[in-house]
Amino acid sequence: MEPTDKGRGGELDVLLHTEQTFPPPKGFAERAIANDPSIYERANADPEAWWSSWAEKLEWAEPFSQVLDWSDPPRAKWFVGGKLNASVNCLDRHVAAGAGDRVAFHWEAENADDLGAEGRRGVTYAELLDMTQRFANVLRSVGVGKGDVVGIYLPMLPEAVAAMLGCARIGAIHNVVFGGFSAESVRERMEFSDAKLLVTADATLRRGEPIPMKPAVDGILTALPKVEHCVVVDRCGTKPAMTEGRDLFWHEALAEAEPVCEPEQMDSEDPLYILYTSGSTGKPKGILHTTGGYLTGVTATHRLVFDLKDDDVYWCGADIGWVTGHSYIVYGPLANGATSVIYEGAPNYPAEDRWWEIIERYGVSIFYTAPTAIRACMKWGDEHPEKHDLSSLRLLGSVGEPINPRAWLWYREVIGGGRCPIVDTWWQTETGAIMISPLPGLTTTKPGSATIPFPGIEAKILDSEGEEIEEGAGILVLTRPWPSMARDLYKESDRFIETYWDRYGRDTYLVGDAARRDEDGYFWIVGRIDDVINVSGHRLSTMEVESTLVSNPKVAEAAVIGIPDEMTGQAIVAFCIPQGSGEGLEGELREYVAEKIGKLARPKRIVICDDLPKTRSGKIMRRLLRDIAAGEHLGDVTTLRDPDVVQDVVRRFADQGD
Repeated sequence: MEPTDKGRGGELDVLLHTEQTFPPPKGFAERAIANDPSIYERANADPEAWWSSWAEKLEWAEPFSQVLDWSDPPRAKWFVGGKLNASVNCLDRHVAAGAGDRVAFHWEAENADDLGAEGRRGVTYAELLDMTQRFANVLRSVGVGKGDVVGIYLPMLPEAVAAMLGCARIGAIHNVVFGGFSAESVRERMEFSDAKLLVTADATLRRGEPIPMKPAVDGILTALPKVEHCVVVDRCGTKPAMTEGRDLFWHEALAEAEPVCEPEQMDSEDPLYILYTSGSTGKPKGILHTTGGYLTGVTATHRLVFDLKDDDVYWCGADIGWVTGHSYIVYGPLANGATSVIYEGAPNYPAEDRWWEIIERYGVSIFYTAPTAIRACMKWGDEHPEKHDLSSLRLLGSVGEPINPRAWLWYREVIGGGRCPIVDTWWQTETGAIMISPLPGLTTTKPGSATIPFPGIEAKILDSEGEEIEEGAGILVLTRPWPSMARDLYKESDRFIETYWDRYGRDTYLVGDAARRDEDGYFWIVGRIDDVINVSGHRLSTMEVESTLVSNPKVAEAAVIGIPDEMTGQAIVAFCIPQGSGEGLEGELREYVAEKIGKLARPKRIVICDDLPKTRSGKIMRRLLRDIAAGEHLGDVTTLRDPDVVQDVVRRFADQGD
């Protein structure tokens, strides 16, 4: 298929299609919470009534008087006048309803087999409420109150959830930093947010080895005079140095704290948390989410997208340091009274079947993870999931980036046994909750497509002039306010407007992603607007070329970048991880792309690598690949999952030549 300027009326040549469709299994659809197609009509006809119906499922200390104030876009105010507390909605009301003995989290330590009973803990709602209230009282005892910022830098532990909810209980704003980030990343985020207290651990386990956290934090606290106290969870027993008057051990402080903490009643628009997300350039952006609207959005989407039932065991394989963990490990599942799994370690430690072992042990019925992780599991081989009984699974989810059709189909067939619907969800830190996704009892899915907007959400594709593209490719926008939308960038209101609301007007949210809409109205996320390569005047999406490469059974993963080229303006360079031997693969793959997409999309270079530089959440760092190709200084790589990979890619890029 040759590239063409005509496309389908869009700005991008989007050239990869799939004709396969998968309707909801009949039995699943019959029992689904959402199985009436009119749900979309009702929500879109009166979105305020729709969102109000979900807000009313929460517990309010004072009812709201107005659903939405959109008189000064983009300054939305949801559930005006209402007061509530997020921790009460996640914990107290379930305990009061008699569900205190229900397991909130099955926690699995990385070294669970070595720790015996301590390595696998079932934390009930009553136990999590007790931990939360005690930690909230610890915060109050050291002078932390409503509006103060608390940093949280922890491994994947139940204590991390209690720390977040303890902040919410007293109206403090939590600022969680992914536990795999460097101390310098922590310093930067604490400094930007003026944090008053930091919660960390003595160490975190990584592939069986304790990696110090508290000693690293000690090195930055002197540069953070506003951080008055540091609370330390004793995860690994490494006996870190403790500064008297500043540092407190979690277990000691909680043991001495009062067991009951009266919750602060928060206005619906009061801040709940800040989460810093890196932009393509410049300093991180502090995304600010508020209480009532955010809680409403994650409650509704978690219930309907995952078809959550009372007997489900739900597992989101993300980390709480990302928005996926905030929304779909902590606030959404707990607000819905779910039983979830939290796993501390890597998916292939101590062996490549670890995830599947956990699913079998706990009878996980809903599993939600990232395409990068799915592709890694594909590379490791089918034999690992085949060792385990995965029949408890009834629904699979994908999050974090577009999933290529080949990985989608593998996920469905090998992990889901061909019986589980897949909800491929698109959303962002800024949106707070899922925006585009199938509803598993209603939506016929297409591998690689996030399908259609969630009820009450309005998405469009626009061209550069702001005209809507009904069918074709262009720029994705959201054109109707929604409850969980970010309210601001912390202390950077001007940047908030400039980044998200200036291009098409103050009532249209610029997502920053390119997308296409097909003849059925389904959305296909192509990638970031700036992830486009202009080859001889043709704008090609890097995601489309990557998806084509990984559709080849000899390729496990691929990352594509553009480099300057005298003849064509830009040229395509692909970095590929082979499925097996990569010998002689470069030429074969160049011709494969030319055949599948067109000669114009043929990569100028293909670099075969054993691995690619990735963050600890599994995302490929394409900016580093661009720096490698340009011979630029690479800077700090300590936040990567494996920093040594970078030098290997540098060597291979040089050795494999033009």
